[in-house]
Amino acid sequence: MRKNIKLTAGFAATAAVALGLTACGTSSDPSSSKDAAGSGDTSKPLVVAASPTPHADILSFVKDKLAAKAGLKLEVKEFTDYVLPNTATESGQVDANFFQHKPYLDDFNAKNKTHIVPVVNVHLEPLGLYSKKVKDLKDLKAGQTIAVPNDTTNGGRALRLLADNGLITLKDGVGSNGKLSDITDKKGLEFKELEAATVPRALNDVDAAVVNGNYAIEAKLNPATDSLALEKAEGNPYANFLAVKEGNEKDARVQKLAKLLNSPEVKKYIEDTYKNGAVIPAFGAVAK
Repeated sequence: MRKNIKLTAGFAATAAVALGLTACGTSSDPSSSKDAAGSGDTSKPLVVAASPTPHADILSFVKDKLAAKAGLKLEVKEFTDYVLPNTATESGQVDANFFQHKPYLDDFNAKNKTHIVPVVNVHLEPLGLYSKKVKDLKDLKAGQTIAVPNDTTNGGRALRLLADNGLITLKDGVGSNGKLSDITDKKGLEFKELEAATVPRALNDVDAAVVNGNYAIEAKLNPATDSLALEKAEGNPYANFLAVKEGNEKDARVQKLAKLLNSPEVKKYIEDTYKNGAVIPAFGAVAK
């Protein structure tokens, strides 16, 4: 039985206050947070912030099936947004997080002056284009509306998916952080930017929507059969990884969890649980 801890408003406020104190100069060294995070005391639980699906599910499997044998005490806190896991990790409210990919983290660190670093890749969630109103890409016509995530990296990722499938044209050289202003030919389509977690709920109100893999799972969308277009896994830079505040990478508990997350048991769990292609193991080198 899962006993993961849901984020409360009080916890969110505490995390915000703690981050504010750090930003105001209580510590100028990004590796100096040694309260909950970075202690390396293996008698204490490693507290990890995670999105509910599939991140917390994977961590729960590790907690229930693998952690005790490895001598790891693991506690999972579920977050339903893309901001608090990083701010809580930065402030020391949690020891690590598991919810994001490298382009998002790079953008977040730059904008928020945080010092979060990746430890080890775990899985990929292919981004997909879904619709409840059309059955094929060719059925999307001028005047119809597509919802896309409003954060910089997932928004740019969504535009790249649309461009790769011929629905729009982007300026030459536009990378993963493309914006709506980088579209040179909308082909008559309209776009609605929404917070990533709310995009699936907009499917009844728009003609199509680009949905992140984890939110597709929660919305009971099957990437293999329901998507009009899906990211390719090969060469994809959007692997999700375990992350910590800089300086805590060598924490013995973090290293134990990293090894377990890249174990054959976790690979099999991912493949057996997400047979529809919504989640794909992405074990290998640490993200650069």
